[in-house]
Amino acid sequence: MDLAQARKASELLLRHWRDGTTLDALPLALRPETRAQGYLIQAQMESLSPQPLFGWKIAATSLAGQRHIAVDGPLAGRLLAEMVHRDGAALTFGANHMRVAEAEFAFRMAHDLPPRDEPYGQDEVLSAVAKLHLAIEVPDSRYTDFTLVGAPQLIADNACGHQFVLGTEAPDSWRGLDLAAHRVTGRVGERLEREGVGGNVLGDPRIALTWLANELSQHGMTLARNQVVTTGTCVVPLEITAGDRVSVDYGALGHMTMRLA
Repeated sequence: MDLAQARKASELLLRHWRDGTTLDALPLALRPETRAQGYLIQAQMESLSPQPLFGWKIAATSLAGQRHIAVDGPLAGRLLAEMVHRDGAALTFGANHMRVAEAEFAFRMAHDLPPRDEPYGQDEVLSAVAKLHLAIEVPDSRYTDFTLVGAPQLIADNACGHQFVLGTEAPDSWRGLDLAAHRVTGRVGERLEREGVGGNVLGDPRIALTWLANELSQHGMTLARNQVVTTGTCVVPLEITAGDRVSVDYGALGHMTMRLA
């Protein structure tokens, strides 16, 4: 796959995003066969974005999530600045057909972690973190059945990255907490409540962050200063529809809300 093919694949996916339509799969001539080709297509979305990259997301950070979309490990996607909202925001529901909200921990970086041959260790990655944020992700995909297309095509479609709500900064005491055991409760209005723990995210959100730093490094990409990494859902995804109000309680670390217009 060359750059021209990657650009055509990205433009096709973006056209479906704009139109609110889906496709079964990318055409064979534009279909990525490897994770690297998927990231090459995904990178074109960033190049077409009008603003600097806001950060990164991790999809499929639980075994259940990986089984659901038929992949054998996590996937990285980009957080596009134009799709980021603040705590309490009203999001347009639009043509979203995944129809879920996810309660997540997100890390803001203090300095760059550039590509290198040696893998980054968890302590090294955590020393590069400036802040922990609360977060809600509202993912989506432009594939009619995103469980069938496989990892390279999912990566090309930004690893189901769509809307993202950045919550408040957690108190600095988070560094002394066991995030794997930390309980998180998500609610949709009065009709749905689910509880989970940070350990549902690859065993620990800090492990997920380290995975992301090394995934980017392996594919020649930098996890950059001020970028935000949202690490995957701590609770079973919350089913949503237009008009819903979503709230997430992170206990001592705070709480946040969003609603769907």
